Amino acid sequence: MIIYHMTPALSWQTHSKTEPYQADTLATEGFIHCTREADRLMQVANHFYRQISGDFVILSVETDLLASEVRWEAADGHLFPHIYGPIQPEAIVAATAFPRNPSGHFLPFM
Repeated sequence: MIIYHMTPALSWQTHSKTEPYQADTLATEGFIHCTREADRLMQVANHFYRQISGDFVILSVETDLLASEVRWEAADGHLFPHIYGPIQPEAIVAATAFPRNPSGHFLPFM
């Protein structure tokens, strides 16, 4: 199953692609935020990240290739997959630019 993780483009660009990926929230919250549906990711991005400047990318993560545990947990009336550990390089099957329109709204990435 593919799940998606949104990250600042600069964080992804400076990350060593041979090392496991660890989002900031792994240290601060104990897990990496993800979502299963692309449209839900768009809603989350436009609600929480629209006012944040900078470029973002979407990491497509294959859960069958993860060594870290994935837990489905409720937030805002929806179930979201949370990864409780780093993401191995082989589990990241794509990194896609997350475009915005001139007003800052995120646009479909697939």
